[in-house]
Amino acid sequence: QVQLVESGGGLVQPGGSLRLSCAASGSIFSIDNMGWYRQAPGRQRELVAVITSGGSTNYADSVKGRFTISRDNAKNTVYLQMNSLKPEDTAVYYCNAHIWVVAGSDDDYWGQGTQVTVSS
Repeated sequence: QVQLVESGGGLVQPGGSLRLSCAASGSIFSIDNMGWYRQAPGRQRELVAVITSGGSTNYADSVKGRFTISRDNAKNTVYLQMNSLKPEDTAVYYCNAHIWVVAGSDDDYWGQGTQVTVSS
């Protein structure tokens, strides 16, 4: 009933920028926290950034000062602006959202993942 669709991944050179988007659709009543996670080959999935329904943000130390998370509640969309990209940012990026559906239940939902590759 709820789907999160990601877009914006791709191949960029070190120092470049990308903007990821994740749009939620379906029988949504409200969305609480939203976030971005990433997983590189051979590594654990890690939290990149989160944003609360009130707009408070937190970032992993590795991306602080380079990445910015934001959300557009009217569009049920969360964004991740990634600047000054480094090769170590290469990973599959997943969006996550805690969503209340109109039927009254709530759960965490995940996007399909989008590949970000930073390479010269």
